[in-house]
Amino acid sequence: MPRAKSDKDRKIFVLDTSVILYAHNSIMNFAEHDVVIPITVLEELDQFKKGNDTKNFEAREFIRLLDKLSKDNMIHNWTPLNGKTKGNFRVLMNPENNINANIVFGEEKNDHKILNAALHLKETEKNRKVILVSKDINLRLKAKSLDIYAEDYETGKIKNISELENTGRFVLDGVDPEMINQLYDKHHVEAKLILGTRKRKANAYYILKSDKNSVLAYFNAEDNTLERVDKKLAYNIKPKNAEQTFALHAILNPRVKLVSIQGVAGTGKTLLALAGALEQRREYKQVFLARPIVPLSNKDIGYLPGDIKSKLNPYMEPLWDNLKFIQNQFKESDKEYQKITELVNQEKLVIQPLAYIRGRSLSNIFFIVDEAQNLTPHEIKTIISRAGENTKIVFTGDIFQIDTPYLDSQSNGLSYLIDRVKDHPLYSHIKLEKGERSELANLANDLL
Repeated sequence: MPRAKSDKDRKIFVLDTSVILYAHNSIMNFAEHDVVIPITVLEELDQFKKGNDTKNFEAREFIRLLDKLSKDNMIHNWTPLNGKTKGNFRVLMNPENNINANIVFGEEKNDHKILNAALHLKETEKNRKVILVSKDINLRLKAKSLDIYAEDYETGKIKNISELENTGRFVLDGVDPEMINQLYDKHHVEAKLILGTRKRKANAYYILKSDKNSVLAYFNAEDNTLERVDKKLAYNIKPKNAEQTFALHAILNPRVKLVSIQGVAGTGKTLLALAGALEQRREYKQVFLARPIVPLSNKDIGYLPGDIKSKLNPYMEPLWDNLKFIQNQFKESDKEYQKITELVNQEKLVIQPLAYIRGRSLSNIFFIVDEAQNLTPHEIKTIISRAGENTKIVFTGDIFQIDTPYLDSQSNGLSYLIDRVKDHPLYSHIKLEKGERSELANLANDLL
């Protein structure tokens, strides 16, 4: 954010509740500009302060931060934020305006009270630019209809999402056929003989092509070599294309402790992660497979009938489907089939909502997080920070298929992870492009 040249250029940012629940320290990220918190936001945060979800943590932390910043000051007055380069903040009580959003939109609701706060500042601070900041697209549109500047909270957003498309996998044409032959014969070659002076990313995968043949390869940064990647079975699941082969290699690679797999529905993300986990079950105490609960049709899970298990079953069913698919590769009399049933019964393999996993110590665990695009960056960080010794974490998801209203392809946790951790020696990322579920599913992805 460019610095203001004078006090007149200092803007006033009005924060919506959605911004606070996304990042409790957002109030500190507006450079020397001033920040206003409508009293309605504090009222809404009061409803979120109890609970174990991330939004509850963010609400509590923001309330503590505001209390610390205010000290002995009355927070309805301008109060300095920490640091000489920061502006001021204040909490704005429900004001009287010439224009009332409740009347304009024909309904009294909290969003309209927040709009009224921005309208009041626009009327009283005529020499300064007032901007409403919200993760709620509809609220931003309402603001613009009232001639209020409105924008998304940009801090932490991935600026160039297209760069994530090329992270982790590369195609090289015109490779010396002799080098490819050496990879087939010796399994590995010195990286510089093929990559030359090209920038090398740790745990990157390559499709190497010559005029005569091609080979799949993996860059081992520790040995500075390119290693041949072969298709391998994982609990009788065989990769069907180059990207799936790379993904399974990363899942099975003991050097890699953190894996992300991006791809549209039907590309095999969860299936490969689960098959790889079962293949390595002896290396870990437990296998956890979890996903965040995103209620459908804006209804909380409490709306669903039955006990808590009955309420959550619909959300977990896709994970059980993948497990059943792997199990059905074998006959019921086969020991592999029976082993999966045994692992479930003994809770060596656990499928649960992600909220049930939070707070647990993740030591000696193979942890798969499905639908990771529905997590915030803070949630991703929280999960990884709980990893103990001999733990491997695999995140799967599609950064363009967001099911939560305040996230998008640039601000969700999976995009954040791919952007921030790329090229780390403990991390590997693969994008799956080809759908392998069925020809009908591919038709839907490609044409509908």
